[in-house]
This record gives sequence, C-alpha cells and structure tokens, in this order.
Amino acid sequence: MSAPDNLFSLSNNFYLGAYQAAINNSDVPGLSEEEAIERDCLVFRSYIALGSYQMVINEIDNSAPTPLQAVKLLALYLSGPDHKESTKSSLQEWLADAALGNNPILRLIAGIIYMHEQDYNEALKHTNSGGTMELYAVNVQIYLKMHRSDYADKQLKIMQQIDEDHTLTQLANAWLNLAVGGSKIQEAYLIFQDFSDRYQLTSTMLNGKAVCCMHMGRFDEAESLLLEALNKDARDAETLANLVVCSLHLGKSSSRYLSQLKLSHPDHLLIKRTTMAEESFDRALQASA
Repeated sequence: MSAPDNLFSLSNNFYLGAYQAAINNSDVPGLSEEEAIERDCLVFRSYIALGSYQMVINEIDNSAPTPLQAVKLLALYLSGPDHKESTKSSLQEWLADAALGNNPILRLIAGIIYMHEQDYNEALKHTNSGGTMELYAVNVQIYLKMHRSDYADKQLKIMQQIDEDHTLTQLANAWLNLAVGGSKIQEAYLIFQDFSDRYQLTSTMLNGKAVCCMHMGRFDEAESLLLEALNKDARDAETLANLVVCSLHLGKSSSRYLSQLKLSHPDHLLIKRTTMAEESFDRALQASA
C-alpha cells in the first residue's frame, strides 16, 4: 500500500467524504518529501470535492511536481465547460510523455476525468494496470459503470489480497454488493453502518446507507438519512439526486430537489436524462397536435 501510516487519518477522511476534516487536520509533522506531496494532493482534492476549483488552480503553480499538476488539471476540468477540451488535450500530452505518463496520480486523474466523460475504455487504458489502492478502487467504479460486476469483483479480490481492512477495500466491497443486489444489499448496508459507528458521519456514508434502504424498499428510512445528508451539504449532487428518486417512490413532489440539482450540477446524469425525457415528450406532443 502506497499511503504511509502517518497519512492514514488524512487519507481516511478523504475516502469517507470528510473533506473539511481532511483539510483541517492536514498539518502532519515529520513527512518525507514524497509524503508531503501525497498530503498536498489529498488536501487539494478535498478542496476540489468541496467545489473550490479556482482556489486549487491559483495555489498550484507551474513549477509544482507532476502529481500536483495532475490535481490542478482535475480542478480546471471541473471548473466549467470552457476548460474541458484544453484540459483533455494537456492530459493526453502528459500521458504520452515517457517521463510523466506512468505517474500513479496522473493516471488516477486521467481515470477520473474520462469517467466524467463516460469514456470508460479510455479511463481503463490509464487505470487498469493498478498499482495503488485508489487505482484499483477506481477500476471497480469503472467496471460497475460498464455493468461488468465480474471484472469489478476481480479488482476487489486484488484489493482484499493487499489489505482486506483498508477503507477503500471496504467501500469497493459495498459498491459491488449494491450492484449485485439481492441479499448483498444488507452486507453493503452493514459496511456503511460500520463506518458510521467508527468515524465522523458524512454525506458519503449517509447516501450509502440511504441507497441500501431504497433497494430494500425502506423509503421512509432512506428519506430521513438523505435529509440528514442535506443538512451537512445542501449542494451535494448525490444527495439531491437520491432525494429526487426517494420522493418519487414516496409519492411526494421531487421538483424542489430537481431544481436545486439543476442549478448546482447542470451536467448531472439525472438532469441530462430528465431534460432528454422532457424534450421527447414535447416532440411527441407537437407531433400529435
């Protein structure tokens, strides 16, 4: 495992979605130069997760090491549609560079960006060889998005061989259980519950438990978990999207959550699908008029 023990608390906070806690507790003494770079990457990625793209872009200058430059690329990519093409162009240049292309953080960021693009084959080109727990975890996510739970399971088994108790191994196990469904949903719920008992409660954990509850038909419980998550972060995309779905199942209006999601995350898949459905409906109306 590449993450050293003295960064355990920081990386754990990041993986579980406690981004502000990761930032607040990032002053770790006695780090080597390599560890300090890893620490800075986690801190800046926490700021990105909180939506502070411009701050990251401003803070990381062109002389920063490759991993930090890669993180800056992610901030640029997410900062708005105007930057997407130039960011992908820079990313391809760096990946093609023999000296830089195999950097694990650069490959990880490439995987994340191409996942956003829904270009899963391109994402796997850069992440598939693994090498770090984060890369294996991203592989699990990519394969699940491709509806290949068999390949996701192979990646999970690699993670379990390296460190069965690692937070990312447990999270990947929960994601796979959710995808497989059936009796595995309860196992996924117990993983999120275990994290909730041991660590600071985050939107990530609450959403995980809520999705399990929805799969089990416990929509009232899911709604209360999601409202708790909304109190923690009123702009969180997954919380709003899950509240839309949950409200529909409860027979409640979902328009407020959908409007909030549209305002804060216009590129979200649920918004794209809703817009497409509305446009199809309008076309059908016009055709029948």
